[in-house]
Amino acid sequence: MKAWMAALMIVLATLIGSTVQAADGTAHQAKALKITTLSTMLTDTKGLGEWGYAALVEVDGKRILFDTGANPDIVLRNADVLEIDLSTVEDVIISHFHDDHTGGLITLRKAMMAKNPSALSHLHVGSGIFDARYEAGGAGPNENGFSDLAKAYLATGGRISEVSSPAELATGVWLTGPVPRGHAETNWNAGLFIKSGGSFVPDTLREDSSLVIATAAGTVIITGCGHAGIMNIADAAGAITGDSRLHAVIGGIHLFAKLDAVLVETAGRLKGLAYLLAGHCTGIEATVRLRGLDQRTAVVAAVGSSFAFGKGIEAGWIAGWAG
Repeated sequence: MKAWMAALMIVLATLIGSTVQAADGTAHQAKALKITTLSTMLTDTKGLGEWGYAALVEVDGKRILFDTGANPDIVLRNADVLEIDLSTVEDVIISHFHDDHTGGLITLRKAMMAKNPSALSHLHVGSGIFDARYEAGGAGPNENGFSDLAKAYLATGGRISEVSSPAELATGVWLTGPVPRGHAETNWNAGLFIKSGGSFVPDTLREDSSLVIATAAGTVIITGCGHAGIMNIADAAGAITGDSRLHAVIGGIHLFAKLDAVLVETAGRLKGLAYLLAGHCTGIEATVRLRGLDQRTAVVAAVGSSFAFGKGIEAGWIAGWAG
C-alpha cells in the first residue's frame, strides 16, 4: 500500500467511534458565529470573483475554512485584501470533489504553513469523495482528480478525515457527511458515472457535505453547492441538531438552472428561514424567487459579504440594501 494511502487509512480508522449523532439540548448550541465569503462570482470594492466557493467560518473561537475556491490563488488574494489571516485556521472542509471548491487547497496550505506549520493541516471530507468518475460506459480516464490532490496535501504533512455520518467538529458544529436523499432533488449536472455492483450508474456526488451549526434561534447551514439538495440538507440538519427551525442558509445551493416549479417547492420547504446569503451556483434569479423575505435578509453573496449570528447579513455595496 502506498504511504499516503496508508496514512489516510489510519485517520479513517481513528475516526470510527468519534462520530457524533444528534444533539440534545443547549449544550450543543454555538453562541458566537460569523461566516465570511472568500470566493464566489460576485465581487465588491475588494477582492476577485470566480466560479467557485469558499468561506471562513468563525464559531466560538474556532475557525474553519469551508472550501477553497477554483483558482489556486484567489482565496489567498481575497483573504489578503480583506485583511483576514488564515494562518490560525487548522481545519479545512472540502464539500465535494469538484475543482471549483478544491482549487486553492494546496496553495493555501503551503502559504499558511510558512507562518504556522499547523495551518490548514486537518482536512475533512465526506465518504465517496475518492470514488472514480468516468464518462458514459466507463470510457476514458478517471475524471476525479481528488486522489492526486489528497496525495499532494498529505505530502505537506496534513491529515485527512473522511466521514460517513454526522461528525461534531466543535460544540454545536457538525459536518453532515453524505446526506440522506428523501426528496427527489437532482441538484447536480449529469454526465459522469461511478461503478456500482458491476455496472456504471450516474454520479450523484454522494459525498456532498455541509456544515450544520445549532444556535438558540435555529440551525445555520453552510453549503458549497448543495448537490445533495437543500431540502434534503435541511432535513438532515433537523435530524442532527434536533431542531427543525432553519435560521440561515449560507453558500451555493445549485438552483441556477431549475424550473419555476422546483423553486416554488424549495421556497416552501425553506419557509420560515430568517436569512439567506446565497452564493456561487444558487443563481441571482433563484435567490430572488426564494426570497420570501426582503432584500436585507435574502442576499446574493459577494466576496467579503458575511453573516453573523445576532447581527444578520453584511452584504457590501453591490448587493446591499440602500433603503
